[in-house]
Amino acid sequence: MTLIKPFAALRPAAGRAADVVAPPYDVMNEAEARALVVGRPWSFLHISRPEVDLPAGTDPYSAEVYAMAAENLARMRDESVLVQDERPAYYLYQLIMGEHTQTGIVAAASVAAYQSGRIKKHEYTRPTKEDDRVRQIEALKAQTGPVFLIYRGDATVDLLLAETVCQPPEVEVTAADGVIHRIWRVDRQATIDGLSAAFESMPALYVADGHHRSAAAARVAGGGDEERDYFLAVIFPHDQVQILDYNRVVKDLNGQSEAQFLAALQDAFEVEASAAAVRPRQAGEFGLYLPGRWFRLRIKDERIPADNPVQSLDVSLLANELLQPLLGISDQRTDERIDFVGGIRGVEALQQRVDSGEMALAFALFPTGVEALLAVADAGEVMPPKSTWFEPKLADGLVSHLI
Repeated sequence: MTLIKPFAALRPAAGRAADVVAPPYDVMNEAEARALVVGRPWSFLHISRPEVDLPAGTDPYSAEVYAMAAENLARMRDESVLVQDERPAYYLYQLIMGEHTQTGIVAAASVAAYQSGRIKKHEYTRPTKEDDRVRQIEALKAQTGPVFLIYRGDATVDLLLAETVCQPPEVEVTAADGVIHRIWRVDRQATIDGLSAAFESMPALYVADGHHRSAAAARVAGGGDEERDYFLAVIFPHDQVQILDYNRVVKDLNGQSEAQFLAALQDAFEVEASAAAVRPRQAGEFGLYLPGRWFRLRIKDERIPADNPVQSLDVSLLANELLQPLLGISDQRTDERIDFVGGIRGVEALQQRVDSGEMALAFALFPTGVEALLAVADAGEVMPPKSTWFEPKLADGLVSHLI
């Protein structure tokens, strides 16, 4: 099996992309999803978040939710809002957010390569979320949420992509958040063969975002259908992707007063009060927000493990030197006292969560670097939960893979 292959995508019909395009299913809560479909009968959220068409409070993991997703997909195909291309192709997907632009290739990626470790991961998955994606794929007979993969920048791929992006895109749509999404179809056989060969020569690809989707695809693979042995992916060069901070909020001080907590911090951190909100300026620096007060924390040099790609990450330092020993949070995947806030929302969102009384304190982190992510994956290690927040996000609905 090849590392990647072209496929005949299910896509919005000509002129319908703006009607269909939707944010990723997992970046919003139910109330936000319901608000986004008002007046938008063809939004892909009717497929990716089908509970919006069921009574409020419906269990999102109930059988009727997956049945509704399948019904809505069938309706959109019957009405020719979504149509499948006649022949396999690669697709280029370009994202533009402000001054940032990144261009990747949409392909079907090998489940076998994922299982063998040639497509490398860096996070554990949660069984409930993985089961959800399995049931979604099985209900739809399709993979609708692309896995975000990274490859180490390659000059041959750059040249092949340049042949296409100099042409007008087939699709250009500006999403509600202002991000521009562009799609090109690559069906020239020489370009397809060149891209396939270039990727086949690469030692590895890396899962950036979509660990649950790729794990779910591996679980539904097999059964004699070749398309099941591949999963929907958009693959970007490592030097174009943008990682933002992934911040933390915690519900309580683990029985300590603020004064006791601040005093305990000084074993591992230099602590400095700040009159302004703290956005960390470099690795090893953290912002701490208590009600009405910001502090800048700097990890002491002797607390940073040497030659360890995981334990030297800021997310690990915060966990090992603060969250676990001082706040009693030993498993961030399961502890309900901690929540996570993507950096796209800004430090203002951290203040709001604390000032509302919902949370007791918040931490702003410096973004994990892409080279750190690759080093962890190459070492066969995993990062702590919620270590990376990639922006801009891929949209749902523009390209789907039928199995």
